[in-house]
Amino acid sequence: MIRSMTAYAAGERSTPWGVLSAELRAVNHRFLELGLRLPEELRAAEPVLRERVAARVGRGKLELVLRLRAAQTGESLQLDTALAAQLGTLARRLQAEQFPQLQVSFVELLQFPGLLQAAAVDGEALQHEALALLDAVLDEFTAAREREGGKLAAVIGERAEAIARIVVELRTLLPQIRAGQRQKLQARLAELAQPADPGRLEQELVLWLQKLDVDEELDRLDSHLAELRRILRGGREPVGRRLDFLLQEFNREANTLGSKSVDVRTSNAAVELKVLIDQIREQIQNIE
Repeated sequence: MIRSMTAYAAGERSTPWGVLSAELRAVNHRFLELGLRLPEELRAAEPVLRERVAARVGRGKLELVLRLRAAQTGESLQLDTALAAQLGTLARRLQAEQFPQLQVSFVELLQFPGLLQAAAVDGEALQHEALALLDAVLDEFTAAREREGGKLAAVIGERAEAIARIVVELRTLLPQIRAGQRQKLQARLAELAQPADPGRLEQELVLWLQKLDVDEELDRLDSHLAELRRILRGGREPVGRRLDFLLQEFNREANTLGSKSVDVRTSNAAVELKVLIDQIREQIQNIE
């Protein structure tokens, strides 16, 4: 299925260390370029995260942002009981020996540096959670790309059918155009003061008409159309570069048709072909 390079997806996942969130967005790019913004707890997981994205995405400029929002519960904090015991002993000693009026509240005690500490993060377990979240986000991201790609494929398919109609019309017109050119040349030759050798004239006429023959170009356009339809019906592999190359071949045939044209109808057809080809090219710039 055709995929667009532009998409956005996001998700969240609860972990023992807080809520892990991920955002993934992408725009057009010739190659795969991934920018990462990670919390410190996931810095070591960067290579693995890059590999996971690269396994699912072929082209595009991507930005992946992961955030860890610490849980606002007591379970996320740990009390240094040894330090608390030392502070309690010191407070009682000061009260008994030097400051009888000394009173230390529990809340004030908790504010002592180092008494309360955030629970240690299990890096390996957090990486596992991050990869599971990333897989879910990539599923949504890929689905969005495929939905947009389906719309692009429909537009390209419409333009391809318009090209096919022009090719059919040209094949119908060519015998008339050749007969008309033959009549024009014969009329001009009849105006010559000196009669020419009929055999030589026929030979020159055949050679001249061969130079104007565009059957090969029309055959190649049919072949390119068949390949374009095959790609649009194809699998999940990236096809943007293949389509870009194929459009160059389409354009080459259209240029040749224009250069060989001796009739306003074929000239107009060549111009219309170029317009349709450019419209397809605009669409494939956004295809992975």
